[in-house]
Amino acid sequence: MLDGGSCFNRPGSPPSRPAPRAPRPAPRAPRPAPRAPRPAPPIDSRPLQQYAFNVHKIPVGVLGASGYAGRELCALINNHPHFDLAFATANAQRGERALLGGREVRFIASDDAPLGNAELVFSALPHGASGTWIQRVHQHGLRAIDLSSDLRPGHTREVVPYGLTEVARESLRGAEVIANPGCYPTAILLSLIPLLTRKLIRPGSSIVVDAASGVTGAGNSPKPELMFGEVTENYRAYGVGNEHRHLPEMRSLIAKHEADADLLFTPHLLPVARGILATTTVQLTQEFEHPLAIWQDHYGNEPFVEITQNLPALRDVVHRNAVRITVRKAAGMRVPTLIVLAAIDNLVKGAAGQAVQNANVAYGFAEVAGLPR
Repeated sequence: MLDGGSCFNRPGSPPSRPAPRAPRPAPRAPRPAPRAPRPAPPIDSRPLQQYAFNVHKIPVGVLGASGYAGRELCALINNHPHFDLAFATANAQRGERALLGGREVRFIASDDAPLGNAELVFSALPHGASGTWIQRVHQHGLRAIDLSSDLRPGHTREVVPYGLTEVARESLRGAEVIANPGCYPTAILLSLIPLLTRKLIRPGSSIVVDAASGVTGAGNSPKPELMFGEVTENYRAYGVGNEHRHLPEMRSLIAKHEADADLLFTPHLLPVARGILATTTVQLTQEFEHPLAIWQDHYGNEPFVEITQNLPALRDVVHRNAVRITVRKAAGMRVPTLIVLAAIDNLVKGAAGQAVQNANVAYGFAEVAGLPR
């Protein structure tokens, strides 16, 4: 009887075929090799560079930020690669906001200024008030740059570097307190320095300066003589009598170069917002065939001084940290006489721009950093 359950064959029966084997499963696809870890971005890649760029900015405060020069300062700082605006004070406008340099700035009272949050402070406070604040700032261990006349030569016995950058660059490096020059003196002294350093001004002569400024040079305090109806379509002299407050600092620098010359300065008011054009007439010790070469040689490597054959105009320099200078010989004179013309923006090269230029030098940054050229 066949035992269907037996796995053996009966004796004499043909051997049974072995049962077919189940097919082998298809081999699995090899697992992909694990990805190598993505290398960290180089230290100068844009995200990390931007992070370092922001982290290492120097916090800066501006005192008197609501005036024309103060607003210009805030705008320049907001666009500076190494500075960050920590606070801006304006007593009369505290709590108000302004868009400066593409960023919104909120003004606070000067007494509320968090000096501990800053490393550098610019003071654009009025003459007579700024010097006291500069002392307070310096006592906090902060670097300070004063845009008023309080610390300039001829106004105080305090000896601090006078920040006519192209003249005093070496004394500005690492300086803790700097007196920023006035707007008129910047244009006039840069016109005269090549002659002063070469002792070319005729002894006993008079340097005669007629200079005209836009109305922002008078500040933004409301005054009847600065109203639109008084300024527009008009041109007039002011401060006549050779007693202008900028004269002491100019005379000090002339005396420092041991020039035996008087200075006669008459300012004028232009019906424009900004800009200064200074015309300086000076007698020389000798005749020069090509006098412009003196200025070209002296300022050949200066990034913010432009020596030109053409007569400078305000439109050449407004909104720029530049002085543009040319020279003409005066015909029909018994003594060799030159007419030197210089144009600047009174709020930039004549104030806020030069202050930032001085800060760049003090910190050892590129002198042109953050400045419009």
